[in-house]
Amino acid sequence: MDFMKWLNSIDELLYEVISWLVFYPLTLGRALLRPLSMMGYADRQLELPSEEQYAAALSPPLFLTLTLLLAHLWATALGETDRLVAAKRGLAGMINDDTSALIFRLLIFSIFPLLMSLHFVWRRGLPVDRATLRLPFYAQCYPAAVFALLLSSGAVLLGVGGKLATMCGAATMLFALTLYLAVEARWFALQFGTGFLRGGLTASAAIMEGLGILVAIALLLGF
Repeated sequence: MDFMKWLNSIDELLYEVISWLVFYPLTLGRALLRPLSMMGYADRQLELPSEEQYAAALSPPLFLTLTLLLAHLWATALGETDRLVAAKRGLAGMINDDTSALIFRLLIFSIFPLLMSLHFVWRRGLPVDRATLRLPFYAQCYPAAVFALLLSSGAVLLGVGGKLATMCGAATMLFALTLYLAVEARWFALQFGTGFLRGGLTASAAIMEGLGILVAIALLLGF
């Protein structure tokens, strides 16, 4: 009986993993081309029973995790050495393999959805707890994943070297930041019925806070 349960669990796991080959590109395309629609989709899915959620897309946290994994694999394929693994100064000495580096990056890029969610909850005048943060956090993982992918791609191009790669890398990173700010500005404006400018101010504050945290962490890591 236990053996049959094990076989059934393997069957479900295999189907789930192989289905990512279909649903990851679908989710990525929708998150890139229709980010606000995907954020609304995430909100609606949390209202469904857990077994019915995200039938047509990857869940936001899983999508963010796989995106960072693909960005890491791309950098590795281009021969780039992971700076977090290679660095031995400061707290970076605790990150000694690709798995710990991926987990660390996941935590880092999760800061942005968290900060956006906190600003949403504060402006709503809601108490900050697990229930109030869950809905906006899940929605925020979709644009954060696109932001992470573009930003990581730009960083990889910068690491390749050469004038053209450097220019393309810088342009990609600037585009990532501009796109992320525009999406978040529009989202805040829609959520609170304000203008795009006011939504942009809220989004800018959250992004600046996130970048400030990244700088502080970089200093602790010895970069």
